[in-house]
Amino acid sequence: MFESKNVPAWERAVSSFMGLTALGSAAMSWGSPLAMRAGIMGALLSMTGLVGFCLMCAMVGRKLHKGR
Repeated sequence: MFESKNVPAWERAVSSFMGLTALGSAAMSWGSPLAMRAGIMGALLSMTGLVGFCLMCAMVGRKLHKGR
């Protein structure tokens, strides 16, 4: 049931940063449809960075190589 991580550490850090930035900018102007989309995208990026698993990467068969 538990999936293995398929996002490397550097990509998790970038995803978390970009997600929090998108959430912050969406919170500043929450009324517009563009801000709502940015908020949803920011939430998804933040969760990917926090958990280390990306569903879209898993669908295309991406695996994390531990030897590198």
